Amino acid sequence: MPRPSKVLSATDGVWRLRRVPSSAAGSPTDHVADAVPMVIAVSITSGPRTGWVTGATRGVGRGVAVALGASGWTVWVTGRSGKGGGAVSHLPGSVEETAAAVDTVGGIGIARLCDHRRDDEVGAVVDEISAAGGLRLLVNNVWGGYERLNAGAWEEWNAPFWDQPVELWDAMFDGGIRAHYVASRLCAPLLRRHPDGLVVNISMALGQSHVAGQGVAYSVAKAAEDRLSLAMAEQLAESGVSAVSLHPGLVRTEGVMQFAEQLDLAGSQSPEGVGRVVARLADDPALMSMSGSAVSVAELAQRYQIDVSA
Repeated sequence: MPRPSKVLSATDGVWRLRRVPSSAAGSPTDHVADAVPMVIAVSITSGPRTGWVTGATRGVGRGVAVALGASGWTVWVTGRSGKGGGAVSHLPGSVEETAAAVDTVGGIGIARLCDHRRDDEVGAVVDEISAAGGLRLLVNNVWGGYERLNAGAWEEWNAPFWDQPVELWDAMFDGGIRAHYVASRLCAPLLRRHPDGLVVNISMALGQSHVAGQGVAYSVAKAAEDRLSLAMAEQLAESGVSAVSLHPGLVRTEGVMQFAEQLDLAGSQSPEGVGRVVARLADDPALMSMSGSAVSVAELAQRYQIDVSA
């Protein structure tokens, strides 16, 4: 079989590497319609390569921040655990440690303590990001819904809704959906300055279809997350900004691994694997076609040929 040649072509402002059969007559670019997209090689987007990952002290947020750093991003990381505010969980991690990890892999990490239930603290971070040069990517990962579970409330988590405290609902909405809405609202003016902006709302497949045995508050919160992405995408479209819900599978976060004996971890994903998917998604030339949708990490990993288990 003849060895395919490689051709760089630009579409929608992003350079892509394509394979073109060497047996094709004429110039390889004459057959670009038959080429198979292989690799996003060079981004020539106009926006700053700056992202903000909320809830990035540990877990998926940390994994996303570090993966973005490895791709050369400047990454603002926020959370409540840090040197200036102490730890708010028995689980390890701080915003400073995540920012340092971003630096280590070649990015620029900027840590800020922020309680995303406090609009004034969120607004202060947005003001700093704006003054520093703008924003291209917002990853809404902060999620207060697991706090009670991570503290050991396994039985409460699996109880019927009438036996669950209303505080669990409040944690998922105040420390989750509302926090994502507020951050997105405040960041929208920054994102809309550039036609390649992106909002990624971390959700899960439960938002698309209720699974028997899952909690009522949890199911409703994830459905609301996916609707948030859809509704925001419709209003952001005219500015060229995308919004998607991202559905990881079972991720081996610090919180999840507390309950490893009760879980089947076969096929599980690493926080860093999820992060590599987000980094590639941000540079996908077909991003706008996905805006408003809920996309799974597993499907995107196949699309980008990424091993998300490692």
